[in-house]
Amino acid sequence: MNAAAEAMQRRHGDSLWNKAWRKFRHDRVGVVALLVVCAYAIVALGVVLGWWATGWADISGPKWAPLSSEHWLGTNIIGQDIFSRAVYSTRTAFEVGLIVALGATFIGAVLGAIAGFFSATWIDEAVIWLMGVLDSVPFILLVAAIAYSLQDSPWAMHIAMIATFWIGTARLVRGEVIKLKGQEFVESAHAIGLGRMTIIFRHILPNTFHVLLVQATLSFVAAIKSEVILSFLGLGVKDGMSWGLMISESTFEVLAGYFNNFIAASVLMFGLVMAFNMFSDALQDALDPRTVK
Repeated sequence: MNAAAEAMQRRHGDSLWNKAWRKFRHDRVGVVALLVVCAYAIVALGVVLGWWATGWADISGPKWAPLSSEHWLGTNIIGQDIFSRAVYSTRTAFEVGLIVALGATFIGAVLGAIAGFFSATWIDEAVIWLMGVLDSVPFILLVAAIAYSLQDSPWAMHIAMIATFWIGTARLVRGEVIKLKGQEFVESAHAIGLGRMTIIFRHILPNTFHVLLVQATLSFVAAIKSEVILSFLGLGVKDGMSWGLMISESTFEVLAGYFNNFIAASVLMFGLVMAFNMFSDALQDALDPRTVK
């Protein structure tokens, strides 16, 4: 009986994902947004592999050099190539976004699933209390406080964002698990004597993957924006370069009438954030069980 239930569940899952993919690929805005995100990802991968932007920290020109074939976006106040620094910052954005998205989604999935399965018990109340406490503090203040307290750690910014971003995922997963735990395949798992943790992580949690996928993309975007803010405030990236640091260092340049640094960082960040937001919206529409037919 359990095997039959699992087979039926797999067939239903395959059908859901196939229908979602067909719907997504007909969303032109979503497909274009995905292609833009992939282009950014290729740029970031090239930086990791050392294909380009290797001299982002080198002083390769005069102070505030104009746009030229040698310096496509000019140089900053000490003669560093702005284009190389902007391209290198793409790697930082993806690194922070991926780490935070995966960490926050994992924690939110685990705590949300446990809270939902043990709903109306002290375990559920403890998780809800923790989410309420963290939610009661303004987001930026909480992230800044955690990042400041761990500023000697290279992972301070990542830990700070993961500690706050898991809450939204946990709430959604908790609601999904409360609905799923009354389904027949869960009752069958109980009937054959499977343990509670096995039921949660092997049978229930995989059925919330559509929620986790959308939440991961939203966390990715939020992490990039938060990194820019924290780096601008001096609480973000320490060793390396990011769009937030470029905007921070351009403060004095803008006052002097030089906008290349600010424009390069702002435009690249805007492009990635907008593309990922549109991709997330399209993905959410495609995976919405009320619209997937």
